Amino acid sequence: MASFPSPGRPASRRRDERGVAFPSPLVMLSVLAVAMASITFVATRDQAPTERRVDTATIASADQSPSAEPSQTVAETPSPEPKPKPKPQVKRGEVYVEVYNNSGIRGLAAETAAKATGVGWAVVGEDNWQGLIPTSTVYFPPRLKAAGKQLALDLGIKRTAPAVGVMKRDRLTIILTADAPR
Repeated sequence: MASFPSPGRPASRRRDERGVAFPSPLVMLSVLAVAMASITFVATRDQAPTERRVDTATIASADQSPSAEPSQTVAETPSPEPKPKPKPQVKRGEVYVEVYNNSGIRGLAAETAAKATGVGWAVVGEDNWQGLIPTSTVYFPPRLKAAGKQLALDLGIKRTAPAVGVMKRDRLTIILTADAPR
């Protein structure tokens, strides 16, 4: 006959009264682990520790003092030094340049374009620029980064930046402000 909980007593209370029974493999494993730890402790308690203290000052002085033992020197074969990568040569005449004036200085773009042409750059246009530019800048597309840096050096412009917005991706763009070198 099955026993059902009485209407006034909840079923969960009956489970609480029984307690928790651990499975026998878990109990056996725990007893075995404690026994192994005890045996290891008793067997190793009289032995000296195997760790050693390493003093870095002693090691450093040992490295600097000559050793009493003869050492064999291995003939060093000279290793070839890696050749530095040659910097790409910028061919000024093959790179197009546009010059824009973003200052109130009349003729600044034409003056800078003439200066760039005189150094060997292929200036293909000059005009006025509408917008806010913090300082005179040479803008370059990714493949012309080295050329952009060289153009900035040639003209004395301190700032270079990647091309943005409506700038053409096949040429360098110079936008001049009132701080442009003259």
